[in-house]
Amino acid sequence: MVTANAVLSAELLMAGLFLALVIDHVWGEPPLRWHPVVWMGRYLDWAAKRFAPQQPSSCECQNWKIFSLGAAYWLVGAGATIFLGLWINGLLVQMPYWLSAVFLAILLKPMLAWRMLWQEVQTVDTALQQSLDAGRLQLARLVSRDVSQLSASDIREAAIETLAENLNDSVVAPVIWFVLLGLPAAMLYRFANTADAMWGYPAQRGAYYWQWAGKWAARADDVLSWLPARITALLMLLVHSSRLQNMAKIQLEAVKTPSPNSGWPMAAIALALGLRLGKPGVYVLNAQGRACDFTDIPKAIKLARNTLIAVFLAAQIFLLLIILCR
Repeated sequence: MVTANAVLSAELLMAGLFLALVIDHVWGEPPLRWHPVVWMGRYLDWAAKRFAPQQPSSCECQNWKIFSLGAAYWLVGAGATIFLGLWINGLLVQMPYWLSAVFLAILLKPMLAWRMLWQEVQTVDTALQQSLDAGRLQLARLVSRDVSQLSASDIREAAIETLAENLNDSVVAPVIWFVLLGLPAAMLYRFANTADAMWGYPAQRGAYYWQWAGKWAARADDVLSWLPARITALLMLLVHSSRLQNMAKIQLEAVKTPSPNSGWPMAAIALALGLRLGKPGVYVLNAQGRACDFTDIPKAIKLARNTLIAVFLAAQIFLLLIILCR
């Protein structure tokens, strides 16, 4: 394969992925001061202060200038991320196999965030059992929507949607890009996804107006997430049932969301669990489904965990086939 996997062997990628998931399960996230995604966020925040406008412009030329600057800063960050990943590859191939596998796992782990994801969603469920206000307060840490008027069922809906969307963004997509193109690709995906989370808004967000400033970041994340989002939905169905014809139903539901990708895992989890999920005034998925009750967040976490196991097994089988076909 003429990819970064030609630098790091398939055997090493298999070991690195396994150990990275073990590290995630046992220790979770590294300290913030050592977290590469935090470093990416600091660069993106630094860049935003230098080009993102604080209000919309009516000048078309100014809008294109802002778009170009956003694209340029994104490309600089992405290029630095890829260069760093390739440089790390060069160091790893010079180490003994066992040491390379350990270091690869340590470097891959921050690109994955399964333990943090399910714990944050479970914390919403725990808080909701205490009181409605506690549930709203906990959910506000995870979503950007107004939570002040949400019912208990609405809170569970939002938490399950967050779980499904981030299962793709924080777990499945990085694994897929790692398997296909190695550590540099997993790092690039996390940079693109972080940039979209910080810049990819259609209007005002925080101190800045992002319609043009964040357009490149949003589209880049759409491209890199396109395949993983659909694989996440497919695997979610496979671990829940063998009725593959439901992929057509997922597509019908997924297109109801503004995002070309996040609707796929959200629609899959809604159909798999028979739930009605939605964002007030924006979309409703599986409208004929039932409202969420106190049993559904644990069910959703179990389904997401089984999907993670499926993607891990699929990744290992893919790498094993590469080894056998040499």
